[in-house]
Amino acid sequence: MLSIFPKPIQALAKAEVNLEGANLYLVNGEDEQVVFMEFKKDVEIPLHSHESQWEIVLEGKVDYFEDGIKYTFKKGDRFFIPNGKLHSAKVYAGYTSIAFFNQKYRYKKKD
Repeated sequence: MLSIFPKPIQALAKAEVNLEGANLYLVNGEDEQVVFMEFKKDVEIPLHSHESQWEIVLEGKVDYFEDGIKYTFKKGDRFFIPNGKLHSAKVYAGYTSIAFFNQKYRYKKKD
């Protein structure tokens, strides 16, 4: 599966994540982080929380779970996760997105 992201994005620092088939490219601001995400395989994201997140889906789909409710987001959709909200997800192969985290170090750079 070819990346939809151009070479300048693919040249960004990659995030250290334990998700097989996932590539996350990082841009760190002063107090925030923007992450370009792509998934080549289906991935289950366990229940977790973090600082607020805003995400827009570029390709594919994700099933997002919050308070026992399933939401499905696909190309063109956007969603917001408030600070500290417990959530989980199933990300399907082919999913790509851009996410803004109100947290400078949501993801660490790969060494």
